[in-house]
Amino acid sequence: MEKIAIIDIGSNTARIVIVSIREGGYFTVIDELKEPVRLAKGMEVDGFLRPLRIQQMVKTLKTFKNLYESHQVSKVFAYATAAVRRAKNQKSFVDEVLATCGIKLTVLTQEEEATLVYTGVINSMDVPKGVIVDIGGGSVKLIYYNRRVMLAQDTLPFGAVTLTEKFAEAGADPVERSRMIEEYVSEHLQKIEWLKNVDPETQFIGVGGSFRNLGKLSRRFKRYPLDMAHNYHVSFEEFNNIYNTLKTIDMSKTTKIKGLSASRADILPAALACIKAIENNTEFNEVIISGAGLREGAMFRYAVPSTIEKPIGDVLGHSIYTMLSQFNMNVAHSEHVFDIALQLYRQTKVLHKLPRAYVRVLRVAAQLHDIGSYFKFYDHHKHSFYFILNSNLYGIQQKDLIMAALVAGMHSSQPLEGVEIQQYLSVLSEDDIDAVRKLGVLLRIAECFDRSMGGVITGLTCDVLGDSVILKTESVADCTLEIKDAMGAVGDFKRAFMKNLEIL
Repeated sequence: MEKIAIIDIGSNTARIVIVSIREGGYFTVIDELKEPVRLAKGMEVDGFLRPLRIQQMVKTLKTFKNLYESHQVSKVFAYATAAVRRAKNQKSFVDEVLATCGIKLTVLTQEEEATLVYTGVINSMDVPKGVIVDIGGGSVKLIYYNRRVMLAQDTLPFGAVTLTEKFAEAGADPVERSRMIEEYVSEHLQKIEWLKNVDPETQFIGVGGSFRNLGKLSRRFKRYPLDMAHNYHVSFEEFNNIYNTLKTIDMSKTTKIKGLSASRADILPAALACIKAIENNTEFNEVIISGAGLREGAMFRYAVPSTIEKPIGDVLGHSIYTMLSQFNMNVAHSEHVFDIALQLYRQTKVLHKLPRAYVRVLRVAAQLHDIGSYFKFYDHHKHSFYFILNSNLYGIQQKDLIMAALVAGMHSSQPLEGVEIQQYLSVLSEDDIDAVRKLGVLLRIAECFDRSMGGVITGLTCDVLGDSVILKTESVADCTLEIKDAMGAVGDFKRAFMKNLEIL
């Protein structure tokens, strides 16, 4: 198993991630460290990186080096972005880092940075058409793609740090300062011709710490039960409520807002003003927050080299198999249970009447139903619920992830119950809760039908006759154990479908 380190030197923050690479193109982050270096601070004056900022950056990189050497990584990829790219003393800074830290920096061009960000997003989200906006400390990147092909990109020459500095002396009124930033950003946005002609179905995807903080504030205000940034949706109505509140607060007091990152609180108002300018100049009605960006793009390009030319076709599938690989699960059993569950879903469609969209929920629950046994076999359905709920799977909506966790938690004869799941049910509709009950029963039967984990039962047919459902199995060997186990779900089946179940 190989380990690599990826260092991302941004204008506001420097980060390192340690990544474990597995066979098959799978990878997982096993360690991470970030430092708020504010490398772009003071650059507005003359375009030079300040000695104090450089000194802090060198100190941070030495710490990063100690971390990746302790992990015994085989390769180090160190990227510098907007601040270093624009710095007049770029070469001397890169040389100093190499001489004092032994780290060779790659200063990314605008196009290279945009490509890495795009690669991270497109391989982690199932959004066919999007405009990706990455608000950094020293630049704002806009990337337009349609049908998973990047069509255009632009980089605005300012970011949350530089905007905060530029308008810091623009009067004491924070509301007026925000208005001025909105107008300034709008002037630049109006020069981007392709932004005026994006497909009407295009969605707005936000990348970077400012968007993650926006999501964190939204979840806190709503008492949202899942603390997960990736694929979290914020409507512009909700955004405006947050923005209108924060823009009235003086920058010196934003650090006291509970839930905000202390290293980003003072620059968040400028970032939110950027988002407001984007709202004013486009037809988007919400922002989808991506937890994946440049660093994840670098991970995908290394672990799955084919993504250099073409995105992963099955984003959710790749993420599921990453988990199965990470926890050394029985992949054949996982696949067979999903196959049987899908057959049950199709055969009982006249009963459950669920739309095809729920197949994604069933897939995650079926393929990861045993993931909790990695922790402990006993009550592993409860552990599977927790693992899936906190998996941060790519390619699935957060509501669907909650549903999949609940379905997996129901595949045992002792399903989840009580206070522990009530907070998650609060974000589901009555139809969703009904679907969870029905899918949970189908998954339980499917898992029973592979009780010996030998793929004995290969197919099935269902006949609905009045108040009864006759389930006939097709097998390649004796399936007494499987049928006996499945009979334990007869009562649950009747409660969910209001039909008696017979298994032959």
